[in-house]
Amino acid sequence: MTTQQELQHLYWRAGFGPRPDDLTTGLSPRKAFRKLLHDSEAFVPLDGPQMHYAKVKSMAAGPAADQMNAAGTPMMAEPMRRGLSAQQRKLQNQQLRSAYNAMTTGWLDRMATSPAQLREKMTFFWHGHFACRVRQADAALQLNNTVRRLALGKFGDLLLAVSREPAMLSFLNNQQNKKLRPNENFAREVMELFTIGRGHYTEQDVKEAARAFTGWAGNDRLEFVFRPRQHDDGTKTFLGRAGNWGGEDILRILLEQPQTAEFIVTKLYRFFVNDTPNPTHIQPLAKAFFQSQYDISDLLERMFSADWFYDGANVGTRIKSPIELLAGVRRTLQLQLDDPKPLLGYQKALGQTLFQPPNVAGWPGGRNWIDSSSLLLRLQLPQVLLRNAEFNVALKEDENDLAPSVAKADRTFRQQVKARLNLAPIARVLAKVPLAQQPARLSELLLQSPIRPQNLALLEQVAAKAPAEDRLRTMVTSLLSLPEYQLM
Repeated sequence: MTTQQELQHLYWRAGFGPRPDDLTTGLSPRKAFRKLLHDSEAFVPLDGPQMHYAKVKSMAAGPAADQMNAAGTPMMAEPMRRGLSAQQRKLQNQQLRSAYNAMTTGWLDRMATSPAQLREKMTFFWHGHFACRVRQADAALQLNNTVRRLALGKFGDLLLAVSREPAMLSFLNNQQNKKLRPNENFAREVMELFTIGRGHYTEQDVKEAARAFTGWAGNDRLEFVFRPRQHDDGTKTFLGRAGNWGGEDILRILLEQPQTAEFIVTKLYRFFVNDTPNPTHIQPLAKAFFQSQYDISDLLERMFSADWFYDGANVGTRIKSPIELLAGVRRTLQLQLDDPKPLLGYQKALGQTLFQPPNVAGWPGGRNWIDSSSLLLRLQLPQVLLRNAEFNVALKEDENDLAPSVAKADRTFRQQVKARLNLAPIARVLAKVPLAQQPARLSELLLQSPIRPQNLALLEQVAAKAPAEDRLRTMVTSLLSLPEYQLM
């Protein structure tokens, strides 16, 4: 592989794709990663004066705010719907939808434009790992920023912070986990999905861990609260160790298991390297991860600096998720939209909407991203974005929607996309390339897998017929419409 190919691979995996100028800095892949890490050092919350959704409450602070639990602490509840008229429920849903839309478009814009690419990519990874879906927009935003703040630090700190987030405790029913009436959902998912993985604990371990997490909850101010009168302070035996364990003890014991390091590394490997784990790569990484006390940045540097990361078997072999596809097009072409709303429709149509994972296991990924209908939409995307075409699709029904069971006509999204793109950086790359060779050179710049000869021939024909002033846009549109562009 050439240095440019290695850099493109790094920027797609450790971020949301390279800009043309990223490939002309003269940096080696190792130095480029360190720059990515340096550019991601500062934590900047997903918020700002221009984003008014930070002050949008999910209306959970209506009648529910006056409810108290047994310990006298305000309860964080789902937005109250009983007693509301149909019009009031509709207004409530509209407010929630507006808040989530602003959060989603704000984050996608951050992915496409932020220099902190590694932090945003890791936040995106943890967004799927710690999948959470709640009606409270402010709670979801707070969880997202907690993950963003700790995304590159120690996994133990991240795990504890997420486990104390009101959104996660509510989503996994730990509000109902009380002494003598334990709810096992939170404890089970902490082990199965967040740490050690299925097959490394027993049903009795789940029961004992659930007892340890009794009393963990969140209040209406989105603060973690411990309710001592609801906590089971008896002896628990967890993973063969007996003691008067609390929730923090359970998390600590899980982190003391080398299997937890292997579980996390394997999941990161699937996300960043290859859908098929290679034990000879994973075992040394997991050992180093465990010995570093779960240092995420150290693990990523080891992964992205490994020779095997740049093997041909790992390049251009992963299907871009819908978010990676959308953010990547915007980043590479510095695309700006007059109205970002159509991309919300595209997220839903392609099966991945930020802040709305399908379940606690997150998005399955891999080949699950592609079917006949989603592939057609993916291939139409460049025409929609680069040619201001109309996006017209009937979105699928989702039982988790704020307003499910609506008529097909009301689920049909139809809107023309008005976008502006900056092709000047790409034009500079091609400036010294003879016209006849530009299609091939451009394919090397935009595709992570080699273009098939028949597609290159078609691209050359399209370029030859295009007016001179529209030639570059035509070539870019055609390349992004190829199946090869779906891979990274």
